[in-house]
Amino acid sequence: MSDQFETTPVPGGDSGCLRRIMAVPLTILYAIAAFCCYTALITRPSGSWDQDAYGAIALMCWLTIAVSVLGLLVTVAPPTVRRAMGPWWLGPPLILSAIAMARWVLGT
Repeated sequence: MSDQFETTPVPGGDSGCLRRIMAVPLTILYAIAAFCCYTALITRPSGSWDQDAYGAIALMCWLTIAVSVLGLLVTVAPPTVRRAMGPWWLGPPLILSAIAMARWVLGT
């Protein structure tokens, strides 16, 4: 009797649900990273003496990179998430990290 209601799982059958569930924290992480990157980009030092602004730029760039790495780890580390999410979810953190690294290195 119990065999009657058992179904065999379809390979990749839950990817739609997993994609929606994982999209929420990844979107939040990417939004935080984008905010930090935007803040680093709009912060302008008043002069070469303005160490507070340079410190804020470095902090926001570091936070952008840290949150982007966290988002990459969430996307890439679990194999089920990696298969369900697709490769385009790797784009935003890589782009934001590249922008933050450029801003941090150039510092102007």
